[in-house]
Amino acid sequence: MSALAEGSGLHLVQDGERLLAKLTPVDERTQLDPDGLKALLHEAGFGKWVVSETSMAMLLDRYADASAELEIELAKSSDATFSLEVAEDAMQVWLNVIPAYGGQPLLSDAIFMALGEAGVTYGIDPAAVNAACSLEHPERVLIASGTAPVNGDDTRFELLVAEARDRSPRVNAQGLIDFRDLGAIPSVSADEALMRRVPPTTGTAGRNVRGEVLEPLPGKNEGFSEVLIGAYVAKDDANLLRAVFSGQPVRCGNAVNVEQVLRIRNVNVASGNISFDGTVTVEGEVMPGMKVRATGDIIISGVVDGAELDAGGDIRIGGGVIAKAHVRAGGSVSVRFVENASVTAGTTIAIEDTALQSELQANNQILVGLKSTQRGRLAGGSARAMLLIRTPILGSATGGVTKLLLGVNPVLEAEYQALAHKIDKQREDEQNLDKLVKHLARQGDKAPLLERAKASWEQAVKAWGRLLPQRDELERQLALIAGARIEVGMEVAGAVDVTLGKKVLRLRKAYQAGTFSVEGERFMYTDAQGNSTPAV
Repeated sequence: MSALAEGSGLHLVQDGERLLAKLTPVDERTQLDPDGLKALLHEAGFGKWVVSETSMAMLLDRYADASAELEIELAKSSDATFSLEVAEDAMQVWLNVIPAYGGQPLLSDAIFMALGEAGVTYGIDPAAVNAACSLEHPERVLIASGTAPVNGDDTRFELLVAEARDRSPRVNAQGLIDFRDLGAIPSVSADEALMRRVPPTTGTAGRNVRGEVLEPLPGKNEGFSEVLIGAYVAKDDANLLRAVFSGQPVRCGNAVNVEQVLRIRNVNVASGNISFDGTVTVEGEVMPGMKVRATGDIIISGVVDGAELDAGGDIRIGGGVIAKAHVRAGGSVSVRFVENASVTAGTTIAIEDTALQSELQANNQILVGLKSTQRGRLAGGSARAMLLIRTPILGSATGGVTKLLLGVNPVLEAEYQALAHKIDKQREDEQNLDKLVKHLARQGDKAPLLERAKASWEQAVKAWGRLLPQRDELERQLALIAGARIEVGMEVAGAVDVTLGKKVLRLRKAYQAGTFSVEGERFMYTDAQGNSTPAV
């Protein structure tokens, strides 16, 4: 194949994979620049050949005054080439393409043959292969993909009783109990469906590009909780939980237990003291000197007047707690008001209005004035919480000293110290056993002593490792305690003594809305605008 540029003496001659430019002397040559030369190459069918920039520059330099014949290798052709790239996990195949430059184009048959030789039989995309054959520039193309396995779903437990209580306290990101209005008491009838167990699934198998099956991980298999109270597994459906009798449904892990509910009008001399395995509901009041004990919840519509309540679950009181009454709950306590009484909660004390001259103690938080954000007051007596005390008004000019204690949990600190000592001792034992094993190995001891030493060392390492997550959890809880604070929505009025951790502060001046906390070695007050100053 050859071409002649008219009036130029320039011949383009194909010599196999080479393109030669031949100049012959002529009397007068037409003008030729780089763009013109490229246009000439294109018109002659050599537009896709790889042109040597150096050769083109030499040709143009010699073009005007060539007095003798000149031959220059101007360009070369090349066939299309490709390579396959199979991912290490055999889930993808990439095609690296260098298109043809004047040579043979890429053919899909060649690609399919290469895939077969590479053992790729699954997930091939014919459209991507065909598109790769038409590329004009080097490119990396995805031409085959495997199918990943889909792991099975874990066992699920669906509540069939919408209002079932959950005794597990819900903790937010700040480490505080998520206290919510509990609403009406849910109830179920005998044989009513409580919970359905949805078995785990096996998942769906996948396949890599070589056609090999990829097995999925089956879902975690769990059954109903072993201990069921007031509930049973249906005889005709092993995945269904039903109520044994009428009562209050309570979510407990992978089950819903049913607590019997004792309903009584008033607790007085006529009714006698109440002790019940379940939930007790009092429609009226609990009179002076009376006692109510329940393993579940205690719900009082009226006032607790000089009486004693003790619940394993939560206590809810529609009225107030007055006249040296004693209220203790394993869970939370919610009440309208407290005056001259004692309230202890395992999680949260929530008071709608005021707490006056009372002793309050909660393992998590004390919230006052939930429904009286302008007039709610905590004044007189003492309030002790691990993380938070919140009230609209703190203290009273006529109510004596109000004492607050936060950020102290002697039980938790003692538990942490005991665990730290145990970890140190376990680590020491592990190190000593490690030394013994290495010593016996150096001595070439083949006796059972070496094997026993190795076994003991392995057990010691495992025991030490099991203690570390416990330590981490205790450290997390202690860190939360370090962030304990007092939040005041309106003002501080009267004398207030605050013990926060190991710091003691006696507030004797008025403060507006803000937060009290400890930063380093100082007691700080942060106002509603976020400005912090040392508290005095």
